[in-house]
Amino acid sequence: MDKRWSELAKVLVNYSVGLKKGEKLLITMMEIETWPLARACYQEAVRVGGLPFIEFQSAYLEKDIMTLGSKEQVEWVNDMHLAGMDWADCYIGLRGARNPAEFDGIPSDVLSLHKHSMGVISARRNRTRWVLSRVPNESFAQQANMPLDDMMDFYFASTLVDWNSQLEYLEKIKKLYTSGTTVRITGKETDITFSTKGREYEIADGHCNMPDGELFTSPVEDSINGHIYFEFPGVYAGKVIQGIRLRFENGKLIDYSSETEGEFLDTILHMDEGACRVGEFGIGLNSGINRYCYDILYDEKIGGTIHLAMGRGYPKCGGLNDSALHWDIVKDLRHEGAVYVDGKMIMEKGIYKL
Repeated sequence: MDKRWSELAKVLVNYSVGLKKGEKLLITMMEIETWPLARACYQEAVRVGGLPFIEFQSAYLEKDIMTLGSKEQVEWVNDMHLAGMDWADCYIGLRGARNPAEFDGIPSDVLSLHKHSMGVISARRNRTRWVLSRVPNESFAQQANMPLDDMMDFYFASTLVDWNSQLEYLEKIKKLYTSGTTVRITGKETDITFSTKGREYEIADGHCNMPDGELFTSPVEDSINGHIYFEFPGVYAGKVIQGIRLRFENGKLIDYSSETEGEFLDTILHMDEGACRVGEFGIGLNSGINRYCYDILYDEKIGGTIHLAMGRGYPKCGGLNDSALHWDIVKDLRHEGAVYVDGKMIMEKGIYKL
C-alpha cells in the first residue's frame, strides 16, 4: 500500500479529529476506492487506543433508492446513519467519486427530497469532531481533466502539508477581515455587501476538510444587499448549473437565474424556508489548489476565490439560518474583482494586501 495513505491517516486521526484513547470513531467509506485510506485510518485509530467502526455508502445505492423507492423511502432519514452520528465522538467522512452524470434523468423533486434527508444526517455530524476528504479516483481525475497519477500527486501535495505553518498565514488573513464589519465584493456582474457584526470568523486549517485552507463566517442574515455572478458552475447532486446569478435585498433572495438547469436551481432554492438565504461567506486561501475540479471540497479552497453557501449557517459563527441545504457556490476574483472591509480594499484580483 502507498505509504502516503498511512501518512494522511495520521493527519486525519491525530490532527484533524484529535482522536483520544477510548473515544469512538465513525469512518464513512463512500465508494470502494476509499478503502486504502479507510483501512489506514482504522489502523491509526487502533494504534492510539480508539474504538473505530467503518460504514459503507455509495452513490449507486442512493440512485437505487431514488429510482426504485416510493416517496416515503426517498425522503426517509436513515435511522442507522443518525444513530452512528449520535454514537461517535469523532467522524471521518471519506468521499469517493462517481460519474457526475450518475443521477441524470432523476426528477428534480425526487433529488431534492433525497438530498433533504441526507442534509438532516450531515447536520447531525456537528455534534462530533469531524473531517471530510474527497479521495480521488479515475472518475474524479477525468472530471478534473487530469491524468490519474497527477491527480493523486495533487491530492497528497494539498493534504500532506505543515498545517501549523499554514495556520500562521490564515491568521493574517483573518485579521484583515476582522478589522471591520462591512464586507463588499465587486467583480464581473457583482456588487454585493453584507455585515459580519457580532459574527465570528473561523479558520479552516485541516480540522474539518482535507485538503483545507479557508476562512469562513455566517453573515448577518438580513444585511445582504446587491447582486453576484458566479464564474464557476454550481454543482449539486451531480448536476452542473452554469451561470448562476443571485440578487438580494435585506437578506432576501429577490431574483435568481442560471444559464442551465433553471428548474433544478428553483427546486434547490425552495427545498425549505431557509434554503433561499445565505448561510456562509467563505474565502479560499489554498494556493496549492489553483484549478476548478467540479468538487466543492477542493474548489472552495482555491486561492483568490470567495464563496457563498445557500442554506444552513454556522451556529459557532453566530449564524441563525436553519436549513437542510448547505450549498457552496464559488466566485473567481483572480482576474476581475476586489474585496473591501469598511471601505478599505484588502484584496484585488486574488492578491491580499498584507
